[in-house]
Amino acid sequence: MSAASQELLRLLATKSFRLGDFKLSSGASSDYYVDCRTTTLDAKGARLTGQVFLDEIRARGWKPRAIGGLTMGADPIVVAVAVISGELHGFLVRKAEKQHGTGQRIEGFRQKGAPVVIVDDVCTTGASTIQAIEAAREFGFTIEGVMCLVERQEAGGRASVEKAAAPALFVSIFTASDVRREHMLQNNGTANAAPLGRVACELCGHPAVTNTPRNRCAEHRV
Repeated sequence: MSAASQELLRLLATKSFRLGDFKLSSGASSDYYVDCRTTTLDAKGARLTGQVFLDEIRARGWKPRAIGGLTMGADPIVVAVAVISGELHGFLVRKAEKQHGTGQRIEGFRQKGAPVVIVDDVCTTGASTIQAIEAAREFGFTIEGVMCLVERQEAGGRASVEKAAAPALFVSIFTASDVRREHMLQNNGTANAAPLGRVACELCGHPAVTNTPRNRCAEHRV
């Protein structure tokens, strides 16, 4: 892992990862939440995000003219990569076409036939990433690759995105397990956290032994 990737992982674990009871956009419940925007909109985090994504694009040998994704999770990533690269353009995909003005769904770079990379912040079910892929292809872009910052490794997200992206590859920078492990190391000096999908103590992340009145491990139970 590069120095930039390691530092970005540390920021995600510090700024973006939270333990607790959360309802996801998919409607499912989770004992953790990753809000990547607190990192990608951070001054240092934005620079690192742009560099790490650009490094991965180059390592894969992709030659996109632009990068883009569904607003708003992709927005700061798109801007960061465009600025750091000094040569890649950016575009944003609206969730629906505007009902006024030009009525465009794709904003920014709009050269039909151009090779592009689709980006997203978090992939759970993959729905937002797939929307961006479909809108980009409908507009006339050629998908060279698909990337997300954090993959939650659940709800069949990877399989769904890979199917929609094919023959383009889907690449995740980090998994939720990576971020959770780093979060636990920062807070407890140990990566002995509850496995993803199991109930964890809301205070330390270790396996919970009770959920009354809150999820607590043996050490923190009331």
